[in-house]
Amino acid sequence: MAARSLLACSFTTIFIVTYLSETANSMSSAAVTAARSIGKLHPSKTCLLLCDMQERFRPLIHHGETVIRTTRYMTSVAKALDIPIVITQQYTKVFGETLPDCFANSDDLKSTPVFEKKRFSMLTDEVQAHLQTLDRESYIIVGIEAHVCVQQTCLDLLEQGKDVHLILDAVSSQQAYDRQMALERMQQSGAFLTTAQSAAFMLMGSANHERFKAVSKLTVDHMKLENEFNNKLLK
Repeated sequence: MAARSLLACSFTTIFIVTYLSETANSMSSAAVTAARSIGKLHPSKTCLLLCDMQERFRPLIHHGETVIRTTRYMTSVAKALDIPIVITQQYTKVFGETLPDCFANSDDLKSTPVFEKKRFSMLTDEVQAHLQTLDRESYIIVGIEAHVCVQQTCLDLLEQGKDVHLILDAVSSQQAYDRQMALERMQQSGAFLTTAQSAAFMLMGSANHERFKAVSKLTVDHMKLENEFNNKLLK
């Protein structure tokens, strides 16, 4: 009888310990998930990825000129806030070089690392090695095409546990429907959908930021330009 009681007690103890351990792990996991789901941006933890904004695609992309203008705004913001930029080019021999219009200053394009690729995702071995030296937690993506290279880059980063922020007025495809479905797919997987201005001001966090005036001027100038995505909402 004593042996049975001792055995029952042992089973109860094991059950309680196991339950508490699983509960603690679950709470810890939930805390990590909750922290990640907020998606705040900080310049020291952020990298801007410029995906395949190349000459051959310019006339083909849905609202392509807005994508180029917004990319130029984001690269200017990144430069103002000392955020590293990484550029990829898909099969340059066929699709051409990165559009100079993606930068306000041509010297900035020349000084930014550009990686050739044939893989659709930006995360080639060479890019991965470079990103490891930057040691960033959050990635802002601009570029094309949303349903191919941008999407596969996004999913690769999410799989690595990184935060991904997609600039909606700087991401597109040749077909509007492909773009829309890709954005929904990436959001379902955990990416954050945002706009260029929203990301810029989140990166500063306060009007007291030392680069606030510079970024504000960039924003005012950018707002004077046509945004075809916004125009569609106003119709």
